[in-house]
Formats: sequence, C-alpha cells, structure tokens
Amino acid sequence: MAMIDANGVALHVARIPARAAAGTAPPPTVVLVHGMLIDSLISYYFTLAPRFAAAGLDVIMYDLRGQGLSARPSDGYRLEDHLDDLEALLDRLAPAGPVHLVGNSYGGTIAFGHAERHPGRVASVSMIESEPATAAWSRKMADNLARGAEELARDGLFAELTEQHGKHVTKRVRSAARLLHSTTTARDVPASRVLDDDAIRAVDCPVLALYGAESELAVQEGWLRSLLPQCRTVVIPGQEHWVLVGATEPTGDLILDWIRAHTPAPAAGDVSR
Repeated sequence: MAMIDANGVALHVARIPARAAAGTAPPPTVVLVHGMLIDSLISYYFTLAPRFAAAGLDVIMYDLRGQGLSARPSDGYRLEDHLDDLEALLDRLAPAGPVHLVGNSYGGTIAFGHAERHPGRVASVSMIESEPATAAWSRKMADNLARGAEELARDGLFAELTEQHGKHVTKRVRSAARLLHSTTTARDVPASRVLDDDAIRAVDCPVLALYGAESELAVQEGWLRSLLPQCRTVVIPGQEHWVLVGATEPTGDLILDWIRAHTPAPAAGDVSR
C-alpha cells in the first residue's frame, strides 16, 4: 500500500499483482472503486480483490478523497473531482492498455463517469448496486446526504453503535460523520454534472450492472439496457443494497466472466512489461 499524489490529493492506494506466469503478455488491469461515507478499499480487500488477482488480473484499489486513509480536503467533492482523481491516479500508475472498472454504489457512478469521459481508456465497466449520475440521482443524493448528516449528529448514536455492533463499526461511522460535517460533501455531490439519456447512450464500452432484487435500484435494469448498446443486467435474488458483501461469490463470478469476455486475446509476439 502507498500514498500517491493525484490531482493534488494524497490518495491511499493498494495494488495486488496478478498471479501470472513470467513471460506472458501484461495481465489485464481491474480498478476497484468503493462507495461513499462508511466504505473504503478494505471492502474489496476482503471480498473481490484477492480472487481477481488469483484469476490473473492486476488489481488496483484506492480510498476516495476524504475516506479511508486518503487525505480529507475541506472542499472539492463533486463527482467531477472524483473523476479527476481517478484520471490522475491512472496517469500516475500507467496500467498497460484499457482498464476494467468495477464500482460499488457511488463507486459505480464514478466508474461510469470515467467511461463517459474516456471511452478509449476503459475495457469494461461493472456496476454493483449503482447508477449513472442523472438529475434523479442528484435529487436522491441530496436527500440521502442531508438525512445522513442529521442522523450522524444525533446524541447517543455512537454509544448505541458500539453497544450493538462494536468499536470497529463505530469507527467507520465516526469517519463518515467527519466527512459530512467537516467538508462540503453534502453540498457538492448533488451539484455534480449529470448525464442525460443521450450522454449515457454514447457510452459504448461493455457495461455489467448488478442489482439486489430487494433494492430500490433494481427497477432501473430495463432502463439501462434500453440505453446502452453493450449492457447486461443481473438481479440477484434475496439481496438489498449490500450485494458486494451479501452475495460476494456470485458477484465475483459474474464480474470475472464479464472481464474475461471483454479482454482481447494478446497479439502474436506480445510480451510482458
């Protein structure tokens, strides 16, 4: 793990090299982008990342600005800022060829936004319980972040969490509270640039979208397929929003199959870096 300056912010980055035979072509790179508030790269470290590396993928994970061990500037939390961070990070790390992006929740919004900005740099996108940034998304984020800020300021909350769930959960929720109460996150995210249907339709890389059957996002699967030329949607039974944790194995299977199906075979004579 390392701290890398990207877009003027120190980002906490972890990389797990692919377990591939020496002398082969450079392995495909997968970039894992986590969700908002209580999430961090640790969510992937204990779910998908080791499995992806064992399957021959070069895995990159990072903590979003303000979260995990990354720096927490007081402002600059629009989606565009997160997209600038990812772009700068990939420029610094210089992976071989287009990358496969996997995003959980808000991380999927970032992944899709990067594909919309840089179509030639993205081999595929996998979105877990996520959606593109639209006007409806912006309104929902404004409501959710406002409610979150109010709830995380409630007297007695942290004592209740410690008693019910232990100190580890309380530590993560305290970090989320600091993000909402000491930065402009709640104001910036809803003010982000949003995409209309034409902009979404222009994203021509393969997109896999996974939803929990009990999630409010599951109703979007038909809409997304109607807009994207190369899109597969999967609704996972018995799951709500936390598909990554509640259905780790099928989620990993689906994403690995998607990445393999959209990784070009190495050209003749291609060798490792």
